[in-house]
Amino acid sequence: MSNRLAQVTSPYLLQHADNPVDWWPWSPEAFEEARSRNVPVLLSVGYASCHWCHVMAHESFEDEEVAAYLNAHFVPVKVDREERPDVDAVYMEAVQAATGQGGWPMTVFLTADAEPFYFGTYFPPEPRHGMPSFRQVLEGVVSAWTDRLDEVTEVAGRIVRDLAGRSLAHGGEGLPGEPELAQALLALSREYDEKHGGFGGAPKFPPSMTIEFLLRHHARTGAEGALQMAADTCEAMARGGMYDQLAGGFARYSVDREWVVPHFEKMLYDNALLCRVYAHLWRATGSELARRVALETADFMVRELRTAEGGFASALDADSEDSGGKHVEGAFYVWTPAQLREVLGEEDAAFASEYFGVTEEGTFEEGASVLQLPRTDVAVDADRAADVRARLLATREERARPGRDDKVVAAWNGLAIAALAETGAYFDRPDLIERATEAADLLVRVHMGDVARLARTSKDGRTGDNAGVLEDYGDVAEGFLALAAVTGEGVWLEFAGFLLDIVLQHFTGEGGQLYDTADDAEQLIRRPQDPTDSATPAGWTAAAGALLSYAAHTGSEAHRTAAEGALGVVKALGPRVPRFIGWGLAVAEALLDGPREVAVTGPVGGELHRTALLGRAPGAVVAAGATGGTEFPLLVDRPMVDGAPTAYVCRHFVCDAPTTDAQELARRLGG
Repeated sequence: MSNRLAQVTSPYLLQHADNPVDWWPWSPEAFEEARSRNVPVLLSVGYASCHWCHVMAHESFEDEEVAAYLNAHFVPVKVDREERPDVDAVYMEAVQAATGQGGWPMTVFLTADAEPFYFGTYFPPEPRHGMPSFRQVLEGVVSAWTDRLDEVTEVAGRIVRDLAGRSLAHGGEGLPGEPELAQALLALSREYDEKHGGFGGAPKFPPSMTIEFLLRHHARTGAEGALQMAADTCEAMARGGMYDQLAGGFARYSVDREWVVPHFEKMLYDNALLCRVYAHLWRATGSELARRVALETADFMVRELRTAEGGFASALDADSEDSGGKHVEGAFYVWTPAQLREVLGEEDAAFASEYFGVTEEGTFEEGASVLQLPRTDVAVDADRAADVRARLLATREERARPGRDDKVVAAWNGLAIAALAETGAYFDRPDLIERATEAADLLVRVHMGDVARLARTSKDGRTGDNAGVLEDYGDVAEGFLALAAVTGEGVWLEFAGFLLDIVLQHFTGEGGQLYDTADDAEQLIRRPQDPTDSATPAGWTAAAGALLSYAAHTGSEAHRTAAEGALGVVKALGPRVPRFIGWGLAVAEALLDGPREVAVTGPVGGELHRTALLGRAPGAVVAAGATGGTEFPLLVDRPMVDGAPTAYVCRHFVCDAPTTDAQELARRLGG
């Protein structure tokens, strides 16, 4: 049988369409059903590339007896957290407040008023490690619902009241300045792992947005320590097992502090953010490793994640079939010495084992190793290494591939557009700029449609039912602004303006605070607002950055004021928890620097335009094209000097003399 999920666009929900559990999508009808039957709602939240979500689905949701009990006593509701980040955020906050930890799968029991009263994450099919079985949890909830309903209702009401009391009042903090950014740098240096790069211990996540802050801080202040932390972390990640040494692209995170073994799922957002980070690191240092990784990661996104409609899919699974046909995490990526010998022969296998750090005992499970580049102290025959890599990759292509989550998420596509546009411009790869433009076209055509309000997701060119949240507006505007700078097509500046006007009208509260959902979106038990950057920039900081850039392009006071109001949160959180507000700190660097406004009158893609794009001044905005066009306000009344391409640089309402000399322009934009 198939349940109500057969008609949805979410690949994660479609994975559950044939479960014996009678799933409902998140909808008013599901809660009406719970009310009329007088039963609780079981809310199960996960995402398509989540390993433990698959495990729990297989153990419990595919089990006929568990399903029969669930269907009889609950209204089961399945949510894809990537489609409904608002639902996920509200209940995850409740789970973390109640249990001190969170994660996915998330399992929450709700009243018919959507108020939560009992929480958990993964529950096993049998009791183990001190955890009750899923069936025991279900029976316990049914018993409480039947015998102690007053108590359940009271608990639910108290939780909702507690959540409501957590509203943020960071709007009035004032602007982050030199002291806060210096304190943030100091706090980061305390948490820095001198030996292995990165911050904190295991598990270690790629600190993309923190590195953007460090690169901008170095550009503005010359602080060598900031650049060193950024460069060393990037090298450690690129040499570790989190980076795919054969085909490029990054896995989600490292389970250890040495960057050896990853959690193997590959997400669009990580790769987009990291592609841009390595491109910016190359811009700052000229590092050949940074150039290689930026380009390989861009090529990975285009090759593995691009959809038929020109957008980018969300993720590749961690799990795939091994040679015995069993679904195993990492099976696609890992190698044993015997497998190397089979493909390469004895001599080349010995070379590859040394080169990629493959050991007899293995660095992963069952004697297999994750490929790394551990040795920095030996000269390597580059041709031989390239030959070995090509042969291993050809063999790996014959393995069963991990599944792909094909939905297109607006926010993450915005991040990919920015990364591909800039990487294409820096390294003379017009094909990457074309791919960025095609993805931007899809967002305008399908996600914005006729109403200029963003849909969160699409699949196969069809939009999902869910409204865009703040991060969609902020990240897509960021992508459009980057594309405008690279292509000289002012229409992208215009589209960014449409989106940011909606941020001003529908997402902005008192005193500069921002909300994750629009004022006319579906009302949840609380209106979510989270200013902290986690795996992606928070909607709050993404919007602040885009608003600031747009204001620099247009001189709009309203957008500048909104950006400054939003940055109060960075003044409050930057010195205390810099790792969790990295993009906010990067935007604050742009604010302190101006940001600079660069107008290049002359050919798009010419030497002066390229020099402007390679300027390291934090958050500098670039407009390029013929003078007198109306698309870019910065080009108005900016003639060529003596018929030669000319650059104008302004900051803080003061302009330098125009220059036709690329070296002079580079000097002015060095930070």
